[in-house]
Amino acid sequence: MKRSDRLSIALHILLHMGQRPDTPMTSDEIAGWVGTNPVVIRRTFAGLREAGIVVSTKGHGGGWSLGRTLDLISLHQVQQALGERLITLGARDESPGCLVEIAVHRALDDALEEANRLLDQRLAGVTLADLARSMGPHFKLGHNTPH
Repeated sequence: MKRSDRLSIALHILLHMGQRPDTPMTSDEIAGWVGTNPVVIRRTFAGLREAGIVVSTKGHGGGWSLGRTLDLISLHQVQQALGERLITLGARDESPGCLVEIAVHRALDDALEEANRLLDQRLAGVTLADLARSMGPHFKLGHNTPH
């Protein structure tokens, strides 16, 4: 079972953006925070922009900003915007047509589907503001003006 690094990275970045909500941040700046390439940030943020979680402005002084306040962004919304599951099971077809393999995959797929339904419900109930509050008073959020 593999956990999504993209989701963890996106949540990390969005929380830092909540500290400076009125200051657009460039892909280069964000990439430096998480040790990746700015192209990866732009690709990742494309889905977040389509979902209204972030907005982008071009030109001098432009960059990425939050599209809404942290209390209006759930972990489930971020996961959906990225187009991937938090946890995935990679099942390869080792023996196509094998009845045993088909039965195993069916059982695992059913269990994973049920687990994902429960996980989605839980993630829908947790906002980025909840995460920020859980870090205690040393994690300061900036004044956020919704776009």
